[in-house]
Amino acid sequence: MPELAAGLDRRRFLVTKLSTGFALAVLPVSAQTITTDTEGLEAGEVSIPTADGRIPGYRAMPKSGKSFPVVLVVQEIFGVHEHIKDMCRRFAKLGHMAVAPELYARQGDVSKLADIQEVISKVVSKVPDAQVMSDLDAAVDWAAKTGKGDTSRLGITGFCWGGRVVWLYAAHSPKLKAGVAWYGRLVGQASELQPKHPIDLAGSLKAPVLGLYGGKDQGIPQDTVEQMRAALKAAGNSSEIVVYPEAGHGFNADYRPGYNKEAAQDGWKRLQQWFKKYGAA
Repeated sequence: MPELAAGLDRRRFLVTKLSTGFALAVLPVSAQTITTDTEGLEAGEVSIPTADGRIPGYRAMPKSGKSFPVVLVVQEIFGVHEHIKDMCRRFAKLGHMAVAPELYARQGDVSKLADIQEVISKVVSKVPDAQVMSDLDAAVDWAAKTGKGDTSRLGITGFCWGGRVVWLYAAHSPKLKAGVAWYGRLVGQASELQPKHPIDLAGSLKAPVLGLYGGKDQGIPQDTVEQMRAALKAAGNSSEIVVYPEAGHGFNADYRPGYNKEAAQDGWKRLQQWFKKYGAA
């Protein structure tokens, strides 16, 4: 990790505590929002040491027992707000230790920004991929050192912005057993902060990824999904992509109007099967 850390921005950390509730940009939330209780769980905010300081995160796991399989839960563009915390609790109910590190901690707090374009321009566009990979590694190390997490059974899942990160982390981490990417961007222009995109890494994935995509996603064109499928096939990779024809972007986000219950439930079932198949459960 030191070599990655050397290139990271060493500005002071702008986010030291997680926000509560939902990000301002997603309000009002839908009446169908799912809330998972904490009965039988140990759940709440934690502080994760990284290469250049501490970042906040959310951790949920069963209250009793140990050696829980570890799953990294990677945020949407809205940061670690209530929906991501709820996803962690859902994993904990299945017996995982779920950890969602706040990956924008150095760049800013998106929870108080009401406009999505502002969220992207002021914070999200400034987050380097190298920083994200390093922070996720740090979260894995932290989970192992708690004595409760079994990082030999490591999985990762992410949504939207985090869906793209899943593909990148699968190419980065030799410890990872499996990943599930929910509607993450696959193709893009290379830049200093984002030198590679999933399509560029199809041949170098160290763990199999299940990609879950919406056929009516206006932000991720179907031709890019097909390009990724072709690249994975050409590489002889065991990763798979499932497209839900009637689902749009963010179909698992039960707090938003684009929620597609059928696709979300099927994706959640497939995720569990994928993790079991490849040793992340």
